[in-house]
Amino acid sequence: MASGYLFVGFVIVSRDGMIADAAGVMPPDMIVAADQHQFERELDTVAAVIHGRHSQEHFARSPERRRLVATRGVAGLAPHPDNRLALLWNPAGMSVEAALQALGVGGGRIGIIGGTELFRLFLPRYDAFYLSRADDVSLPGGRPVFPEVPRETPEQVLQRHGLYPNASRILDPARGTRLVIWSR
Repeated sequence: MASGYLFVGFVIVSRDGMIADAAGVMPPDMIVAADQHQFERELDTVAAVIHGRHSQEHFARSPERRRLVATRGVAGLAPHPDNRLALLWNPAGMSVEAALQALGVGGGRIGIIGGTELFRLFLPRYDAFYLSRADDVSLPGGRPVFPEVPRETPEQVLQRHGLYPNASRILDPARGTRLVIWSR
């Protein structure tokens, strides 16, 4: 955490490594209650959330979280039109550290919650990555967690970027949903 930030990814993927169907929608069968509870608990520990315009979280405390919404629609940084705790951020126009400073977040745990391009952007910087798998769901032709998927598995991509499985647990035995925490 040399920069003062600890970057942590959070995702649930289908058996084939997808985060959404071909239309960019997470189908209802990808929502696993135990994973949602884990996700919410973890987001309660972050100083800020970073996501794209299609990725979000809908929990009781969601409106209270500071967030950067990644977009190519601004040069660097701009106020979010509907959320006083959020800024629109173009990663090509401003460093994440500068954007977080502008958001009023000087350090701490930063949650990355998608989509594909943001998950890819932070691959060299993740301190941890929480990978849940809904292995009872398949989304052929869907949106992958990383651009290399399905050519590579999400696990292969994480390992190639210096992350290794650190802890694992079954979230929903009936559905075979497992969480593996990857770290450096």
